[in-house]
Amino acid sequence: MNKNSDFIPSTPFRYFYFIIKPYKWWFFGSLFFIAVAAATVQGSSYLFKFIIDAVETGNINQAFFWGLMFPVMTFAVQLAYRIHGVFMTKLTHQTQYDGMDFWFNHLTKHSHRFFSDHFAGSLHSKIKNIVGGTDQLIPNFAWIFDYLVSFFVSFVIIFSTNTTLGFLFLLLLGTIFVANRFLSPKKFQLSRERADALSGLSAGTIDILSNISATRLYARFDYEKDRLNKLNKAHRQAGLKSAYFTEKLFLINAFILFIFSVGMFWLMLTKWQTGIISTGEMILISSLLFNMSGSFLHFGNFFNSVAKGMGEIQEGLDTLLTPFDLVDQTKAKGLVVKNGAIEFKEVSFSYKDHLIFSDFNLTIPSQQRLGLVGLSGAGKSTLISLLLRQYSIDRGSIMLDGQDISVVTQDSLHEAIAVVPQEPILFHRSIRDNILYGNPDATEEELISATKKAQAHNFISSLNQGYDTLVGERGVKLSGGQRQRVIIARAILKDAPILILDEATSALDSESEVAIQKALHQLMRDKTVITIAHRLSTLREMDRIIVLENGKIIEDGSHDTLKNFGGLYQKLWEKQAGGFVGE
Repeated sequence: MNKNSDFIPSTPFRYFYFIIKPYKWWFFGSLFFIAVAAATVQGSSYLFKFIIDAVETGNINQAFFWGLMFPVMTFAVQLAYRIHGVFMTKLTHQTQYDGMDFWFNHLTKHSHRFFSDHFAGSLHSKIKNIVGGTDQLIPNFAWIFDYLVSFFVSFVIIFSTNTTLGFLFLLLLGTIFVANRFLSPKKFQLSRERADALSGLSAGTIDILSNISATRLYARFDYEKDRLNKLNKAHRQAGLKSAYFTEKLFLINAFILFIFSVGMFWLMLTKWQTGIISTGEMILISSLLFNMSGSFLHFGNFFNSVAKGMGEIQEGLDTLLTPFDLVDQTKAKGLVVKNGAIEFKEVSFSYKDHLIFSDFNLTIPSQQRLGLVGLSGAGKSTLISLLLRQYSIDRGSIMLDGQDISVVTQDSLHEAIAVVPQEPILFHRSIRDNILYGNPDATEEELISATKKAQAHNFISSLNQGYDTLVGERGVKLSGGQRQRVIIARAILKDAPILILDEATSALDSESEVAIQKALHQLMRDKTVITIAHRLSTLREMDRIIVLENGKIIEDGSHDTLKNFGGLYQKLWEKQAGGFVGE
């Protein structure tokens, strides 16, 4: 499915049509065959009339003939339902596939800010709600159509038999429909609340499981159990309210059916006694009412199911259709980086009403190695985030080789920058897959070369599965230093013209750090490098160091110059313990 995620209907019904539109003929085909089946089922009630009338007139051959028609019509009904099932199965599985594919593509277009504000588990639940809600609506719409056809055929048969009974049956239909239509908004709201509660429970559970080590080390199982119990209780209460309302709706439908059934059977008997309708016609109408009684009772249930599906879809749409913070311009071109020169021009940026940069200027010449130093909150990580365009700046511009990064595609920007983050998080895949993420087309020789430069080849080779070892969720099966070396190998393999090192050696022991520094020295060659470090010893080989404080550059120079300058850098250098900045 090729759909434009820039325009997605924000209501369940419109979204439903949006997602099935490419396969609408499958949907209409399924409705056609279910209509044939429903009409045949209701029409088969005529067999009772024909058989009884034939018996009353003594025409045994005719009675035998109509009796033999039962298996024929039963087979025809089942054949129509099975063809409907083929169409419906094909449609639901295709929309499931398209929905997951579409929403993943849409979700990835959201900004870093969006993902910072939402639990990953909650976002996954939103997608499941939309896809699952659509999967629920498709067959429910089909069965509601089945009921409507059944109601219509029954009305035509009863009305053709006796107009008074036909109008009474029509009044029953209208009463059931109005009652369920009136109550369905309440069910929609309760279903949405239940979906919200389920999303919260899923997000909370995943949050605890993702941080199970902290839970264990701080002995907070009881605390987390209580916290999860509150979410679970909220989900239970929302589910009970929705279920109780469903039972209430069943009872209302049953009461309406009871009142009208009494009236219709009394009227039927009266007309049969006066000879207005025959015995066969009375049996015909009675069998229709009996066949439809379940449909009348469950018609409200299908209203509920539709309301539930719509509520789940709406709950997901409300979150996932949050406007994108960052979007590529319609005619955005790819970034072309030859030299790697970086320039911040009069950049101003605020985050949640907190001013971080105001008219900030910084020029980083091509292939310069720049170190960033500053206390927590000085703006170091934010500066990197702005360069990576994880946030939109309020004013000014950020240029790469003279190209404004706000007018180029985000993918081309990220392809030009390799990042070694402070927190080395890996995919729950093999070591090979994690490293090749930097360059999926790399050869085996290039892969091994990168791991050797990152001082990772020896420890990888010592593992039972070697490069095919699964690292566990977020890389939990590897030590912090091992994870960091895998990340560094990935960056080496990417070989981008701009390199960002965010405490790249913070998780390494001293021996590994020396080896890694040699690898990084080779990696930084012919590249523009920005390094954030609290361990100031890692910055001595930088061409230039700037010191940030409250979003401003307060010192700018080489390590040798700044350590004797008498400013913040000198104080940090003198106070550091074990090579780290004492904040």
